[in-house]
Amino acid sequence: MKQNTALKILCSGENVFLTGSAGTGKTFVINKYIEYLKERGINPAIVAPTGIAASHIGGKTIHSFFSIGIKEYIDDGYINWLTRQRFLNGRLKDLGVLIIDEISMVSPELFLSMDRILRAFKKTDKPFGGVQVILSGDFFQLPPISKERKEIKFVWQTELWQNMELRVCYLEEKFRQDDEVLINILEEIRLGEVSEDSMNVFRSRYKKKLANNFNPTKLYTHNVDVDRINEAELKNLPGKSLAFRAITKGAKNNIEKIFKSSLVAEEVRLKEEAMVIFIKNNYEKGYINGTLGKVISFTEVGNHPIVEIFSGKKIIVEKDEWLLEDEKGNIKARVKQTPLRLAWALTIHKSQGMTLDAAEIDLSKTFEIGQGYVALSRIKSIHGLRLMGLNDIALRVDERVLEIDSEMKRLSRLNVGEFNSLEKEELEKRYKNFILKCGGTIAEKEIEENKKEIERAVKEEKKSFESKKPRGETIEITKKMLRDKKTIAQIVKERGLAESTILSHLQEIRGLLPDLDIEHLKPKEEVLNLVLDKAREIKAKNNPDDFLESGQVKLKSIFEGLNKEVSYEDIKLAMLFFG
Repeated sequence: MKQNTALKILCSGENVFLTGSAGTGKTFVINKYIEYLKERGINPAIVAPTGIAASHIGGKTIHSFFSIGIKEYIDDGYINWLTRQRFLNGRLKDLGVLIIDEISMVSPELFLSMDRILRAFKKTDKPFGGVQVILSGDFFQLPPISKERKEIKFVWQTELWQNMELRVCYLEEKFRQDDEVLINILEEIRLGEVSEDSMNVFRSRYKKKLANNFNPTKLYTHNVDVDRINEAELKNLPGKSLAFRAITKGAKNNIEKIFKSSLVAEEVRLKEEAMVIFIKNNYEKGYINGTLGKVISFTEVGNHPIVEIFSGKKIIVEKDEWLLEDEKGNIKARVKQTPLRLAWALTIHKSQGMTLDAAEIDLSKTFEIGQGYVALSRIKSIHGLRLMGLNDIALRVDERVLEIDSEMKRLSRLNVGEFNSLEKEELEKRYKNFILKCGGTIAEKEIEENKKEIERAVKEEKKSFESKKPRGETIEITKKMLRDKKTIAQIVKERGLAESTILSHLQEIRGLLPDLDIEHLKPKEEVLNLVLDKAREIKAKNNPDDFLESGQVKLKSIFEGLNKEVSYEDIKLAMLFFG
């Protein structure tokens, strides 16, 4: 099924299971549908089973949204308690659309709990209280851990799944992998029939040296291997490591929940040349969860890592924030930490959901079926694979998933035929009826107003974000102004920032873009010569006390060497031309 057909089915108000192999655009379709709903005045609930998955789609965890703590299964007494909670009633009373991402990771008991809660709040026996439910995911990914009902492993084995009358939308057009060989191998694994040709491809990638500037991320099945590799690689790099400690706020047990449910670490130790991977999405700065890079230096102010990613782009990385919310949406704990982890090696479990440019994969100790598929589907191309080993179960997938997958494809084909044969008028009628059922608007004028309001809200959010921007973000604005040949005074006036802040920006920008033309900023020749001569003199003496760890001459040494007669601001500006 193509993405536009899936969107037709979603817009018609049907319950949907949106699936497909890695890179087919499931998240893209979900985001387009969310946009469509919001333009018509409907706010869907977006949830996922883990904090990592929820962060990918800008949603909440299932446990937080439904206020069930750490429980998977809930009894009637707990449901009665929930229905008396006013905040939850406000959240669920008018809910019309529920989107559950990464459904493959949801246990059957948690699936049933969501259904029972919505039936209780909506006062109906319809599945999920009659709310439109969108389930998105791929059952070839690693399975959930089901604690209470071990005879049932997947949500599609429940009676509830059958009663939901789900429309299956099986996306088949690949957008992530641009390599037909890898696409074919992944498809063979999904069919349970890996050919000899594919095995020959694996043999050709055995301990293959990869032709790129980066060492590939190593994917291993066990934590002990990953920790050993990362620690050894960091130790082998020259120089002293810098430690980045997490800043935490909240009760100890709540803070621990954040660390356990995400990739963020209490301490990250880095050196120049360290291989790292980003563990959060930040589209404005140009990285996503899984972006691979290398630390090339640290900023003079704040010691922020400067990471060069696979494309060659250089990014100043500052602390990001992870939150833990209670049932009412109140923040119970915060963790602020640099969104990086050492990336010479990762576990296959931790890599789930990432997209890697290159990976060294060791499947010789595979202990769970599906691990091989998850690992191989992380990479964009077979040319990014260095295979270190396979065992007998590395390429196997669950037999039950194989059986249901062929049925899903069959049902999807039937839905394609049905919906593509519908007249435009009939589709429009279904769209409108569903929007009205959810309390939305079908008036074109109101839809246009909503679009404008959404655009205004985005602009306001961006404006607010600008005023609170971390340093790395504001530097981008300063950079643009420099390219426009603005003076320091003009930048200070327009930005509303201190001159010292702008000069600090300039230092970092100059380090990242040495060829950027800033001749128009040169100080008076007399000041320039005084500063540069003193800097050369200090450099020639080579006194360690006069240098930063990065090798730069300390501004304080120049300031004192000139008898404090030249300001720090003038020294900073002059040093931009020190070569």
